Amino acid sequence: MRIADRTIGIGYPTLVIAEIGVNHDGSARRAIELVELAAACGANAVKLQIFSADNLMHASSQFAGYQQQRVDDADPAAMLRRFELSPTDVRDVVTAIRKRGLLPIATPFSPADVEVIAQLDLPAVKIASPDLVNYPLLERALELKLPLILSTGAATATEVGQTCEWLQDREAWFALLHCVSSYPTPTEQANLCWIGEMAARFDVPVGFSDHTTEAMAGALAVSAGAVIIEKHLTYDRRAKGPDHAASADPEQLAAYIGMVRRAEMMRGLPGKRVLEIEQDVRRVSRQSLVALRDLRAGEALAPTDVTVQRPGTGISAADIERAVGRRVAQAVPRGTLLQWEMLSDAA
Repeated sequence: MRIADRTIGIGYPTLVIAEIGVNHDGSARRAIELVELAAACGANAVKLQIFSADNLMHASSQFAGYQQQRVDDADPAAMLRRFELSPTDVRDVVTAIRKRGLLPIATPFSPADVEVIAQLDLPAVKIASPDLVNYPLLERALELKLPLILSTGAATATEVGQTCEWLQDREAWFALLHCVSSYPTPTEQANLCWIGEMAARFDVPVGFSDHTTEAMAGALAVSAGAVIIEKHLTYDRRAKGPDHAASADPEQLAAYIGMVRRAEMMRGLPGKRVLEIEQDVRRVSRQSLVALRDLRAGEALAPTDVTVQRPGTGISAADIERAVGRRVAQAVPRGTLLQWEMLSDAA
């Protein structure tokens, strides 16, 4: 999959997305400050959330448990109204993202929000975990002809599979993000093994939307096969608001991304093979068949005629069954590393 000029997949640089979400506290100025911080930390992209509280929330909506502890609003709609950015604000933030050479990505929460995104010429659209099964929203997002990144928090494998099939039937370009919808996610609940599981099962690029507070979580996810990392960024983890406590501050994010890059290098490229840096050790430490006695021309090589010794410059010990039984083509002194030309082609 490609997002703008970047190829997303194993063997290519990990796409690191700094999610500023609602950590701007409803201020375009603070959102732009977070963009600057994301760039300084080494992120590749910045993600916004675009929503209208009145479109998103029914009158019966309730706070999640973690939200109740971190906000003072009367209801979820009131909380979200404080965090709304106007279309003009969003455009200003997107402009700031582009000025820093980063990719602007946005999450819509209703078809009307997609209309805002349509005016911004973004390279990709992020779909939040709750909307993995929101087919009206997905249908409208697909009309933009952009790659989608879908989080899978709180979804069953069946639900993920159904949405993947639905998108593949529509020839959509998309990636999945392993995600645990708990803020913050306890270390023992991270389930990073699901990254490889989803990549194998659904045959699409898979990343990790990280809600843990573990500095090494992104690096471990990359080693597990993640090709996209999304991490919330805040100016202060102690600030009042629903997401600050589960986010990384600038110092933490910079260190986090550094570990992601080291893990990316260590993960390497798929395809088990002998590396150039291994050739010397391979040559001197692999084993060869060695004559245990003087061998006469014409006699058949018996198992008791050979031993195994380093280096691996003669007939490999792995080929002993191919070698035993063949006729000796020439006299071979005891202690000689056997070569194929010393034996006949057949027994």
